[in-house]
Amino acid sequence: MIPARIVAAFALSLCVSIPTFAKTILPDACGDGKTTFDVSVKVPDGPVEPPPEGKGRIVFIETFDHTPLMTGETTRFGVDGNWVGANRGDSYFVFDLAPGEHHLCANWQKKKDVGVLSLTVEAGKTYYYQAEIHKEQTHASGFAGGQPVTVHKVERGFEAGILTEDQGKFRVKASKLSTWK
Repeated sequence: MIPARIVAAFALSLCVSIPTFAKTILPDACGDGKTTFDVSVKVPDGPVEPPPEGKGRIVFIETFDHTPLMTGETTRFGVDGNWVGANRGDSYFVFDLAPGEHHLCANWQKKKDVGVLSLTVEAGKTYYYQAEIHKEQTHASGFAGGQPVTVHKVERGFEAGILTEDQGKFRVKASKLSTWK
C-alpha cells in the first residue's frame, strides 16, 4: 500500500505541472511570447519599393480565408528572436535586413500556431514571407442507430512560407498596409 502522503505529493505535483504544459513555447526566431500587437490597416500609397542600398527587404504578408465562422486574426512576425511587426486580415508590412542568414517566425497571436524558417538575404532583393490562416473542413458520413448521419466540421488552419516574387506581388496588390502599436 502506498502511503497517503506520497499519493498527495504526487497529485500536487501534477496540479503544479499543468500550467507548464499549457504554456506556449515559441522557437528562438520569434520574440517574447507575452508581446501582443494592436493592428490597424490602411490602403497603401503605392507598390513596395526596392530595398535601400546594401539591404534586403522582406514583405511580411498575412492572408485570411474570410468565412462567417472566422474573423480576422493577428499574426505577429519575428526576425532573429525579436518581433518586428504584425498583420491582421489580408495585410502586409515591409522590413529591411542586412545581407546574411536570418531566422524568420510567424505566429498566430494568442495561439500555438507557428511557422519558422531560415533565409539567406541578399542585398537588393525582396522576399515575400506569408502566413496563411484558412479553414480546414472535415466531412464524414455514416450511420448511427440505423439513421444516416453527416458531420461537417470547420476548423482553423495555419501555414507559413516564402512566396515566389509573382505570388508575393499579387498578394501585396490584394492587401492593405499594416501599422501597429
